[in-house]
Amino acid sequence: MSRTLRETVRSVARVAAPAALTRIGPVPTSSQQVADAVARPASAPDRSAGPAACPWCGASTVDAVPTGTRRVRCTSCGVQLTWPWPDAAELDHAYADWYRPEGGRFSGPGDAILRITRGSTAWTVDRIAPDGVVIDVGAGDGHLLDALHRRGRDAIGLERDADTTARPDLRDDALDELERPDGGAAAVVLWHVIEHLPEPRIAIREAVRLLKPGGVLVLACPNADSRQARSFGDRWLAWDQPRHLVHFTPAALEEGLRAEGFAVRTRGHLRAGQSVFCALHGLVGRVPGAGDLYDAIRQPDARQAPLSGARRAWTAAVAAAVLPVAALAAAGEALEGRGASIYLEAVRTDTPTSEPHGR
Repeated sequence: MSRTLRETVRSVARVAAPAALTRIGPVPTSSQQVADAVARPASAPDRSAGPAACPWCGASTVDAVPTGTRRVRCTSCGVQLTWPWPDAAELDHAYADWYRPEGGRFSGPGDAILRITRGSTAWTVDRIAPDGVVIDVGAGDGHLLDALHRRGRDAIGLERDADTTARPDLRDDALDELERPDGGAAAVVLWHVIEHLPEPRIAIREAVRLLKPGGVLVLACPNADSRQARSFGDRWLAWDQPRHLVHFTPAALEEGLRAEGFAVRTRGHLRAGQSVFCALHGLVGRVPGAGDLYDAIRQPDARQAPLSGARRAWTAAVAAAVLPVAALAAAGEALEGRGASIYLEAVRTDTPTSEPHGR
């Protein structure tokens, strides 16, 4: 081990490890303790800066509790909302060409790794879904579609501004614009998508409409009730504001799915991805002189801010040193049921129990 790396390990041990193993430590146990821990900021939010009703449960946001620099918590269902709610101009910038450039987002093998990990979901979907078409919402570059096609599955993807000429299996449609496949879809995949949607409950109802009875919903999203979210606070990568609008807890997500007629069959944390990287990103950010790890692994034209070569190298060295700590912390919180991501498989039972709330 080089001297520089040894010094990096010592720096990480002093700065990052105590934070990972103590701040990602015991969590409040009573509901009042949880509310007090989450509602740190004292100032009340501007009630005109977001939707009047929670987009997940429909309750009024008048009593929403501030939880961070730009988040409030619905006191009815417990989801957090980005607040102020972004306008169209802010979202257009957030999803501009820099976010997903044609030349690829990540340096080195990053895009190839993303293609493999995204496509690996095809095995699970093909195994648990009945015969029929699979609908991938937020299909991106079509990696999951490609993997499903290789398994002999008929699949279509929905993606904003999709090039439907180059890929006829992509649709530039919203869920409510998609026609129900003959006989109903076998599966709907919402893979790190639902948190981007301004009306996620409507999306779940559209999934019910599209699925055949016995069809499955495969869903993954960040866990706002994870130890990472509490430890890193506003610096947690998975808040990803303003792109992420609604920040879910497992309890709120499952309750909403059951109310819409789904039976949750499988739940987990590690399978949903991102857990180790989000922990790594947070720990690296606590080391003096380190840059934003997410920007550091992206192509120059895909970064939110310029990053010098020297600082990028230092950030990579810190990340290499702290990776075992991040992996240990992510595994521990996942085993405890408080992992950074939520993974759910749910079956449409055709017995919704909720009363629809307005858009």
